[in-house]
Amino acid sequence: MLTLSSPHTVGQNSVSKMMFTLLAALVPGLAALIYYFSWGYLINLLLASATVLAVEAGLLALRKRPVGFFLRDGSALVTAALLACALPPLAPWWVTVLGAALAILFGKQLFGGLGQNPFNPAMVSYALLLVSLPVLMTTRWANVEQPSSFMTSLMVIFGDPGLVLDGLTGATPLDYYKLNIGRLTASELTANPLFGPLGSVGWAQVNLAFLAGGVLLLVRRVISWHIPVALLGTLAFMALFFSADADVHVPLSLHLFAGSTMLAAFFIATDPVSAATSNRGKLYYAAGIGLLIYLIRTWGNYPDATAFAVLLMNFAAPLIDHYTRPRVYGQNKPIKGFKADD
Repeated sequence: MLTLSSPHTVGQNSVSKMMFTLLAALVPGLAALIYYFSWGYLINLLLASATVLAVEAGLLALRKRPVGFFLRDGSALVTAALLACALPPLAPWWVTVLGAALAILFGKQLFGGLGQNPFNPAMVSYALLLVSLPVLMTTRWANVEQPSSFMTSLMVIFGDPGLVLDGLTGATPLDYYKLNIGRLTASELTANPLFGPLGSVGWAQVNLAFLAGGVLLLVRRVISWHIPVALLGTLAFMALFFSADADVHVPLSLHLFAGSTMLAAFFIATDPVSAATSNRGKLYYAAGIGLLIYLIRTWGNYPDATAFAVLLMNFAAPLIDHYTRPRVYGQNKPIKGFKADD
């Protein structure tokens, strides 16, 4: 028997293919984080991956949903990888486990699972941890001048009280620059070993690695150019507009190549579920994220602002989609001088 009704072709894309492509694109950035800072990023990834799989399996079983089918799609592992890249690499093990569990419970399954979550699960978890545990989330960043070995990272994460963290941890470049603006001149700030030609030693290379992974996603058409270009363009415009005096404002190089800028532009803001869907809507959505990142970094209490900026624009995404719906194919444009119902 012949199948004569549509569809006549089978799509080559799938959720699992997209998710595992995204995981592959994260590898260069994750490798750079491990090389320049700490093996703690790898330990966090392993802890977060085990936790998300266990929590998702338990919740799916409680909801009487097919466990194996949903675990194989790779979406939980993507959440774990994004969270592991965002968390301080030397945070206690239970912070990573708690964050991974919160991401699946409150960021994903609470709303019905994959495709139903209105907010990025990894950023929901990160924001909850940052508000609830501000000291641990801001003081356990690895020092680029003394990258910690695997065994040292393991002992710090699992709580060896004999280790002195002052020599292993330090402020991020954005945090250091922001805290010292007004006390030190721009030349004194950039004389710090944290800073280099692209803005920050270590963090610049990490952001370039995430940029390379983002280009892979663009080439494979996992994401479109609209969100990365609008986010980075808006952030660059704001930084150039306000950074005429480097003694007062953070320069453009640090905004682009320090912190989580490239990770946000290519991997976090582009979440297909919680982002805007139309091409025009993606431009507005990403421009809002870039604007909020600059505003919070400059005048807020947090040195980096990716989680809050993304979550706020996740709130706005449905409204943006409502007002940027593309014209239905074949629908005539309204004639000037006549109403649509005429």
